[in-house]
Amino acid sequence: MRASYASDPSTARGRRVREEESTFRSCFQRDRDRIIHSSAFRRLKHKTQVFVEHEGDYYRTRLTHSIEVAQVARTISGALGLNAELTEAVALAHDLGHTPFGHTGEDALHLLMQPYGGFDHNAQAIRIVTSLERHYAGFDGLNLTWETLEGIAKHNGPVVGNLPYALADYNAVHDLELHTYASAEAQVAALADDIAYNNHDLHDGLRAGLFTEADILNLPIISEAYDGVDRLHPGLDANRRRHEALRQVFGVMVGDVIDTSRDLLQASGAQSVEEIRANKAPVIQFSTALWSDLQEIRHFLFTRMYRAPSVMMKRAEVTKIVEDLFPLFMGNTALLPENWQADLAHAPDKTHVARIVSDYLAGMTDRYALQEHARLFGSV
Repeated sequence: MRASYASDPSTARGRRVREEESTFRSCFQRDRDRIIHSSAFRRLKHKTQVFVEHEGDYYRTRLTHSIEVAQVARTISGALGLNAELTEAVALAHDLGHTPFGHTGEDALHLLMQPYGGFDHNAQAIRIVTSLERHYAGFDGLNLTWETLEGIAKHNGPVVGNLPYALADYNAVHDLELHTYASAEAQVAALADDIAYNNHDLHDGLRAGLFTEADILNLPIISEAYDGVDRLHPGLDANRRRHEALRQVFGVMVGDVIDTSRDLLQASGAQSVEEIRANKAPVIQFSTALWSDLQEIRHFLFTRMYRAPSVMMKRAEVTKIVEDLFPLFMGNTALLPENWQADLAHAPDKTHVARIVSDYLAGMTDRYALQEHARLFGSV
């Protein structure tokens, strides 16, 4: 049964360009489906999480990560009586704006774009779904509902102060009320992201040999999970033992969010989605104790995985690729594909040229960026 504070498709604020609604699908279902069928979503298949996409067939990509986030988000949303379709739409779209090479590529592009307003992947996701996807006859972008756009823009909380230009530009013509919290559905998508990457980065780090099970057995949550598996399945082979233990870690995080958020929702007294937005704090959270445990796990992953020597060497290599390509395209925009030339022809100044170049670079997959760099510069 849906809660009173859930987002209701029948009272949604609509789309920027008016359309007839579907007979068979709610507006949030249509948003989800448009995201899945978008070019940007397909490109996530070849965009990395931590490792460069081609380094191994079993490591997570942005696409597999987004699917995992959506699965976790639907589970939590359903348990809390929220709108699972809206939650899933936001979860599937949350990484659309990522550059090639993950946060390493984003950091490099942000520095290069500093004179032109910087770069932010959340804001870039808004730019993609409102402008850069150009397939529909009646509009640019995907013409998503206000609620889905709001969720993409501020699923991590209110966005105030110096706004990223891509978000500021759109918000100026379609107010997403950036000063408030998003719906509970969007808040669920944000925590589902935390749950998914904490779990799968442990799995990928073990597979990559960046650390061993012995290294993580003293970490909170993880140690209890392994102990539980060993009691129930003594002598289990190593791969099954690992899988079962990390399944337990996953379950602990999901259960904690559901229990904690159910209490917070009740304590808030909210009876509508508008009251969720006006609340003084997020209503979807981890418990204080589990959040503290996650901070310890995150610190471990930061030092042993994200800053591992082999990962840092690769970070330096892919940073150079972005640092080479951006000034090359800025100095010779004719190198951009033909379908980008119309936008460049109407760019009024260097700032707008830089933002078009940034759009092009940000849209590249890992393998395409590597191929283009090799074509234009030779090997790294």
